[in-house]
Amino acid sequence: MRKIFLTLLQFNHKKIMERQITTVVLDLDGTLVQSHKNIYEATIHSFEKLNINYNLPEEEFYKKIGHHFEDIFSDFGIIVNDFEKFIKVYKSVYFDYIASSSLYPGVEKVLYELKARKFNISLLTTKAQDQADRIIEHFHLSKYFDYIMGRRPGIPHKPAPDMLMKICDDLNSLPRQTIMVGDTELDILCGKNAGSITCGVTYGYRSSEEIENLKPDFVINNFEEILKIL
Repeated sequence: MRKIFLTLLQFNHKKIMERQITTVVLDLDGTLVQSHKNIYEATIHSFEKLNINYNLPEEEFYKKIGHHFEDIFSDFGIIVNDFEKFIKVYKSVYFDYIASSSLYPGVEKVLYELKARKFNISLLTTKAQDQADRIIEHFHLSKYFDYIMGRRPGIPHKPAPDMLMKICDDLNSLPRQTIMVGDTELDILCGKNAGSITCGVTYGYRSSEEIENLKPDFVINNFEEILKIL
């Protein structure tokens, strides 16, 4: 099995070199930042502040991270009548729990190396734009990013390719010269839908089996392995 995996890795590496990768697009939660506890605590706080009835098993909730809140709440049968109000409260309390979030090992080291190698580096997250900006600033990573793409009005979010296509357009990079790195089906399908190279990570909020079943071009078990691919 390992021999087969190494052969596949060598094949995919050759394919990447032929495409002359210029742009690395990274998911946030579950890829750069271990934030599940932060998200859960802020969500529960918001429910209680707004007197929303909920049954939200913590471990089951973690498996849904990456999806839009409206979809998650629908899956759990939680009724939020004023979703905009919920988001406003959620964003206002999120940073009260930011100590529960941390960067995954090697994140800053890898970003530094990618920047030194002159890759375009972009973030792509379903978090709102202002929140994405603030989180990146909180972890002192702004200097590494050429582009931060959060959820914006009028642009379909992952797994639709629109956000990734906009990143490519604004950075003057072709999708085929771009690698999308993330820990959920939303990231992998977004990359596939845009025609980019895809890399799934197994240390985030989906199991290794779930990631491998999506058949991304690459699978990595820790963030530093991205350097072996590029």
